[in-house]
Amino acid sequence: MSKKIRVLNIVEDTMVDGPGLRTSIYCAGCAHACKGCHNPQSWDFKGGTEMTTDEIMERILANKFDDVTFSGGDPMYQAEAFAELAQKIKHQTQKTIWCYTGFLYEQVIEDNTMRKLLELVDVLVDGEFIEEQRDIQIRFRGSRNQRLIDVRKSLEKGEVVLWKHESAKI
Repeated sequence: MSKKIRVLNIVEDTMVDGPGLRTSIYCAGCAHACKGCHNPQSWDFKGGTEMTTDEIMERILANKFDDVTFSGGDPMYQAEAFAELAQKIKHQTQKTIWCYTGFLYEQVIEDNTMRKLLELVDVLVDGEFIEEQRDIQIRFRGSRNQRLIDVRKSLEKGEVVLWKHESAKI
């Protein structure tokens, strides 16, 4: 039986949560409560509806050209179920996975449950939104403190390696 994720919304063919077309899974639940958050309705851990990872996978597979983004809320609060979903994505597709979290990479890597999800993600966008550092000129982030982290290279090197997109200044 597949695990369940509290989902607020699934948005297909979006271009704001990573490069190219993406299917973004917005989950419920976030305790960071960042001042100026653009999605405060996502803070409620009981919000949205429960969906199994199999149900979400059906939606992901229906969009064969879309990569995948986990957002929220904060997926790290449901890391075990998102890790199961990420494992299915990696086994059944060639899709890349981006994950947004208010936690720092250094915190995620130290937590066994969150690390399991991290190890299946291609790019981690980390750090809380800081209203005073808000910058609409940077892509895929809300504030300058947030990092786009190349997870594979970071795990191999043992330190944070920032993601670099070949064709875009980010």
